Amino acid sequence: MNATPDPETPVDAAFLRRWLDTATSAVDREAAMLTELDSPIGDADHGTNMRRGFLAARTAVEQEPPQTPGGVLVLVGRTLISTVGGASGPLYGTLLRRAGKNLGEEQAVSAARLRDALRAGVDGVATLGGAVPDDKTMLDALLPALDALTAALDAGGSAADAFAAAAAAAEDGARATIPLRARKGRASYLGERSIGHQDPGATSSALLMAALADTAKEAV
Repeated sequence: MNATPDPETPVDAAFLRRWLDTATSAVDREAAMLTELDSPIGDADHGTNMRRGFLAARTAVEQEPPQTPGGVLVLVGRTLISTVGGASGPLYGTLLRRAGKNLGEEQAVSAARLRDALRAGVDGVATLGGAVPDDKTMLDALLPALDALTAALDAGGSAADAFAAAAAAAEDGARATIPLRARKGRASYLGERSIGHQDPGATSSALLMAALADTAKEAV
């Protein structure tokens, strides 16, 4: 029986393994687009790096599947740190490792509990990168996503709908980076020239949130 991320049927390790598979396919499919976004304001390698990291993470999870949701996230985060180049590895690795450690050894968690763990992970990203909203970073997708997820759950909506709202907010947040001036990372060195380009990190974050929403929808 499939695990559905709602209060009656919480998120388990199998659900997050399916999320990883969906996310890996999305990153693989959109790698060229991510690299194209990275070309004018970064090192033109974001898509390549993310693709390599998520493919490695999927392999690691398939070879030795963790039995807890926290274990899945910790293993994915650790693999990303060791295989993704540039700043993306430490940032995404911190996001997922911290979220996984926050979940501990729980065998299954609610959507709200996963939300809280992801919030802890995002806090870790903010601390590591020293970024705040509107700095033109992945936080500009992740923070709106978590706010939308919280609002939907607090309103009593289904978890699948709440994750869908989070994905939409992340996509909107990524697009909203276009007029921003980058204040962190390599793009910040460009000053005003960073304006007019969508941030690749925010875009890949939106892809991961979309994969989470797709996984939740398929589990219903």
